[in-house]
Amino acid sequence: MISLSVLALTFGVVFLAELPDKTALAGLVLGTRYRASHVFAGVAAAFLLHVVLAVAAGSVLTLLPQQIVQALTGALFLGGAVMLLRKLLGKTDDDEEEIRRPGDQSFWKVAGAGFTLILVAEFGDLTQIMTANLAARYDSPFSVGLGAVLALWTVAGLGIVGGKALMRRVPLGLITKIAALLMLALGVWSLWEAVA
Repeated sequence: MISLSVLALTFGVVFLAELPDKTALAGLVLGTRYRASHVFAGVAAAFLLHVVLAVAAGSVLTLLPQQIVQALTGALFLGGAVMLLRKLLGKTDDDEEEIRRPGDQSFWKVAGAGFTLILVAEFGDLTQIMTANLAARYDSPFSVGLGAVLALWTVAGLGIVGGKALMRRVPLGLITKIAALLMLALGVWSLWEAVA
């Protein structure tokens, strides 16, 4: 059964965390060079694979005692908030991902380039870890998975189609601050529930 509140929470947290991420910018660059539908197909497939892996990992965590899961997810959310704040302050050592231009513009070459870029760039990324945390925290893996994949696909679509216009209107620093505050609140709440 789908929990709309868990789906909405997951969507919001993952959307805000992914929007200022380098993969949104990579989608923007790919979208300006290639057919948007081809790029989106590859990027969407890679994000779906990442979400399935994250939800599976989070579901395994639910086999642990509840206090341990809450303490672990709280610590990981706090770590995610710190990562976002470090990015905001410019103290991250992430390098820009190089986007390789395929030799031709065929569907399989362009979608393959988008899939490979996201698959490599997002593996173990903050949003994948957050998705696993949310799957461990809430007993609704389908809701978490659906919320996360919809958020990632929305960011990818925005990046590919209208990223430049969005970035002119909404400062990335503000988005990053909101995402960091949400993760900080979720982390503190999880740790409080672990000790309460």
